[in-house]
Amino acid sequence: MNREEFELLALEHLDAVYRMAMQLSRHPDTASDLVQETYLKALRVAEKFQERGGGIRPWLFKILHNVFYSRVAKEQRGPVSSEALHSHPDNSSDTGPDSPSPAWDIASLDWEHVDDRLKSAIDDLSIEYREVLLLWGVEGIKYREIADILDVPIGTVMSRLHRARSI
Repeated sequence: MNREEFELLALEHLDAVYRMAMQLSRHPDTASDLVQETYLKALRVAEKFQERGGGIRPWLFKILHNVFYSRVAKEQRGPVSSEALHSHPDNSSDTGPDSPSPAWDIASLDWEHVDDRLKSAIDDLSIEYREVLLLWGVEGIKYREIADILDVPIGTVMSRLHRARSI
């Protein structure tokens, strides 16, 4: 596959990658940045891409997943202002895994066929469950591919999907 073919194939999945970036980041500007970085990384190694069983789509999702969590880790390691150190705990910004995510416009996902109760339920899921549920249910990615994207065992994918559906 030459670079031009690769670029065309990758661009076919741009909307799906953006949808997942929105689910991860919950902010349109951040999602756009994530998608841009994902595609830049993909294009840098395009000549090394070899279409395996799942194709380019799961590969792009894996890059997106890694870009997102690399950013999260970097932000958590980043400097903290003295104002934040001395602020009252109720006023401080909690960026831990259990902190609520910022609000965003779920209507931008263009899910007219999904009722408001389901949208709300998906939005309320923790990121681990939401990511697995959307990769499987919306993007149609197989369990093994999700496990590869998230770099977790397939049993974890199955467990998270079961819990997400139960919740």
